[in-house]
Amino acid sequence: MGRATTIPFGPQHAAFLEPLNVKLTLDEETVVGAVLNQGYNHRGMEYALSLDYRKSQYLVERVCGICSFHHSSAYCQGMESLYGIEVPVRAKLIRTIMMECQRLTSHLLALGHIAEAVGYENLFMQCFREREHVMMLVNRVSGNRVHYSMNVIGGVKRDLSPEAVKDVQATIRDLRPRLEELRRVFSRDSTLSKRTRGVGKLSRQAATEWGNVGPVSRASGIPRDIRQDGFAAYSMVEFKPVVREEGDSYARMMVRMDECLQAADIIEECLPLLEDGPVAVQVKGHPKGETFSRVEAPRGELFYYIRAKGTLGLERIKLRTPALMNVASLLAMLPGCQLADVPTITVSVDPCICCTDR
Repeated sequence: MGRATTIPFGPQHAAFLEPLNVKLTLDEETVVGAVLNQGYNHRGMEYALSLDYRKSQYLVERVCGICSFHHSSAYCQGMESLYGIEVPVRAKLIRTIMMECQRLTSHLLALGHIAEAVGYENLFMQCFREREHVMMLVNRVSGNRVHYSMNVIGGVKRDLSPEAVKDVQATIRDLRPRLEELRRVFSRDSTLSKRTRGVGKLSRQAATEWGNVGPVSRASGIPRDIRQDGFAAYSMVEFKPVVREEGDSYARMMVRMDECLQAADIIEECLPLLEDGPVAVQVKGHPKGETFSRVEAPRGELFYYIRAKGTLGLERIKLRTPALMNVASLLAMLPGCQLADVPTITVSVDPCICCTDR
């Protein structure tokens, strides 16, 4: 080993989509050590969430824009557990459809940025083109592009009309062949293969030790998907977790690509199950007790702990986002790689600083 050099990488770097700072120790072009500088931006979020539980369903969506509907779903599930109520089946199906639409938008964003990190601008644009079709769909269905604001404690406040159901069906039908074409490019392109295969490897044991969740853990051979627990309407559809064994950047990329196609399958399975009925039940009084709620957000397990004291304000609310668990494992992936591979590896874990530094 020659003389080691320590350099900062980020937070302002052209190859990073998020303001992430890593202190790298280099032996020429090889990374031999890394220190992750995770920040903390006190937004007063958890304090504000405890003030009025009826308004918090809208505030939790602001924790992260890419998985906002999953945040409100996890929160509402927890509050419904405290109330001891069962959400109507139609509301569960609508929640599932919207969560899978958001999974599509999140994964296509991550895939696009992986392509951009290796210099594949055209593929980046193709990913965002298909993402835009889903963004416009959810805008037509919910009235919003980012924060859908459809969830309420007891169900959803916005039903899917027959026209909206046809719109979802047609959009997913038209999107599927383009997703399959994207998959062919991601799986076969020689440039992508050379820049991602064997790069940023994370073994199954390391993924377990670092507490990885979501696509990052499933790319390392861990067959865990919180959707298997059957929250919302996932117990009504058939699917298996997308799992790969390689544990490298290529595996993490392909897990997300295959989950895009899986999301389309789940949406198409849910649509015929939509039967006439209510989309929400009324809740009265102030709940008391404690509970936890989990959903499978695009980046992995999203965990909410809620403690209510029988008043308008909650006594405690605590949430753990999946990005917090995944970003830290970069310290296991970066040593041994080349400096040019640092952006690719970082983007492959789909970091979100908005909810990591929250």
